[in-house]
Amino acid sequence: MPKASKESASLRADHGVVLEATEEFDGYTLNFVEFHQDMPGEAMVKGAPNDQCQCPHWGYVIKGRFTYRVGDREEVYEAGDAFYLPAGHVPLGNEPGSELMQFSPTKELKEIEAVIMRNLEAMQAASR
Repeated sequence: MPKASKESASLRADHGVVLEATEEFDGYTLNFVEFHQDMPGEAMVKGAPNDQCQCPHWGYVIKGRFTYRVGDREEVYEAGDAFYLPAGHVPLGNEPGSELMQFSPTKELKEIEAVIMRNLEAMQAASR
């Protein structure tokens, strides 16, 4: 049976503000994500359909706190919480130093990651 940990994940990426360790399993992706600073979540998904993340995620907060808009309400997930985020959510922020692990359908995840990377690169270029 396949397995992965943050240390054994086959893909690692340091985006400056976020460190990821990733493994893919049969159409799903497992991400371990460490946030070094608060991310402007709404700005990260700008340009996605309806400016929302269209990828569902199932996960667990290892450390810190995350806030998302889901429909017409805000959801706060803290260390020790398991969560489900349906398609159509918007990340609103996180505490610096927060960590989570999440499972997502690979196809949808790659689509939103492309949007996030474009926005992150544009923000980094603007700050130079």
